[in-house]
Amino acid sequence: MNKAELIDTFKHQGQRNELIDLLQSKGISNASVLEVMRLIPRHLFLPVDFESHAYEDKAFPIEEGQTISQPYTVAYQTQLLNIKKGDKVLEIGTGSGYQALVLMMLGAELYSIERHALLSQLSIALLKDVIKAFKFKIDYQPHFLVGDGTKGWLQKAPFDKIIVTAAAPAVPKALVNQLNVGGSIIIPVGQSLKTQKMVRLTKKEDGNFSTEVFDEFSFVPLLGENGW
Repeated sequence: MNKAELIDTFKHQGQRNELIDLLQSKGISNASVLEVMRLIPRHLFLPVDFESHAYEDKAFPIEEGQTISQPYTVAYQTQLLNIKKGDKVLEIGTGSGYQALVLMMLGAELYSIERHALLSQLSIALLKDVIKAFKFKIDYQPHFLVGDGTKGWLQKAPFDKIIVTAAAPAVPKALVNQLNVGGSIIIPVGQSLKTQKMVRLTKKEDGNFSTEVFDEFSFVPLLGENGW
């Protein structure tokens, strides 16, 4: 993922503008999410071989057999999270680092877990380089952990928001137990590895949860003690 030169050309910027127009046509309406995704050079988060396709609305493979999510999926999950500046957010699956940067630029205090040590190392280095090169304003220093994301990050809990970027057969109890009252988790859930429903659980004052079920997606499996 790392590039010797962090270049964002007028062509890249034009392609991003077209991508944002497409996301809006698909129903993404959160202006802050759209603006952040308009600024971030997604091509730097893909292997060089896929650079020319970086602004297509598609997922692509990255290191360790993982993927960088389709831009629409990133925008959809982020919009459902409804990030407020200062929200303490747990991300399960650092991956390429692209979703992490979206959250950070929206003002989240980010805690991100990745089970693949190499992928975590590459993403952290790339994020540092991109933020510095493009002078992106980050309000909080991010925190990263290599480990089993299905267990959450108990030592840093509770969180205002949790985003899971891989599909689970059920919502892991370990994660919902780490939510603040009023906090919510966005996670794709399904018994099939082909398609899942996007689910949002919100913790109520009595400790119970309200559940909302949204559209169908297809994610890589969430691996770990409380996943597949």
